[in-house]
Amino acid sequence: MKTAGINFRHLYFFWAVAKEGSVTRAAERLGLAIQTVSTQLALLDQSLGKALLTQQGRRLVPTEAGRVALDYADQIFQLEDQLQQALSDVDAGRMRLTVGISDSLPKLVAYRLLALTQELEKPVKLICMEDEYDALLADLALNKLDVVLTDRAVRATPSLRVFSHLLMESQMQLYGERKLAKRYRRNFPHSLHGAPLLMPTRNNALRGRIDAWFVQHGVRPDVVGEFEDNAMLNTFGRNGMGLFFAPAVLAHDMHEQFHVDLVGQAPELREQFYAISNERKIKHPAVEAILASLQAMT
Repeated sequence: MKTAGINFRHLYFFWAVAKEGSVTRAAERLGLAIQTVSTQLALLDQSLGKALLTQQGRRLVPTEAGRVALDYADQIFQLEDQLQQALSDVDAGRMRLTVGISDSLPKLVAYRLLALTQELEKPVKLICMEDEYDALLADLALNKLDVVLTDRAVRATPSLRVFSHLLMESQMQLYGERKLAKRYRRNFPHSLHGAPLLMPTRNNALRGRIDAWFVQHGVRPDVVGEFEDNAMLNTFGRNGMGLFFAPAVLAHDMHEQFHVDLVGQAPELREQFYAISNERKIKHPAVEAILASLQAMT
């Protein structure tokens, strides 16, 4: 049965009741009479030809059709909030940049890159989302994100037309809590045989290169922890659970913020940082500014 179109006011009342579990509480939240909300719900059910809510004990819960409708309503009203915020930013003369940050990307690197946007003449409002790499690419493909910052390139395919832009590259260094660093610094890297080590998980772009580096130097550390999230890995490392690698560009931060010391340098190990976009040429002014600033530094 084809409907004449959904009345979004009616849908909003359904959304509020589904969230509250009660017409009474939803009416209180909306500042309306209970009868008004009930009437709007009935009109929505009538227009759709099916009930979206059913009584379960003292609560109103979505029916199977209601659960489907609720998923869409969540997206619709989230987008409405985002639209209002975006229009407010336009009125305030601000530019929005919605960034996806891979959980494997060092957060201090993300900060260094995004801090460059604050040097533009036009103010930039950052909206930062952290998630796994594949989830961020999916959101980028759906235009939910302007750009993704990550530690690996992506190959465009007919079903996923996204493009990688190399932002910067850094050699890696090994760090540890001060007593731990002192213990393993002498005769580095051969001193690392049996040393407690914190590593990224095997789906991380850097992990294979680290494993190969150890094989090259003929040492077998004791991997005491593996982490998908780089910030968590650093937290465990700064508290002395094990040694860990970090980009050399963060050397100052490692000492000043994490209070860890350098164990040794691994110039053969390098980590790359990328911006992933929907366009072969990045067009967002804030991301263009990041690229221009980095090129000026090199």
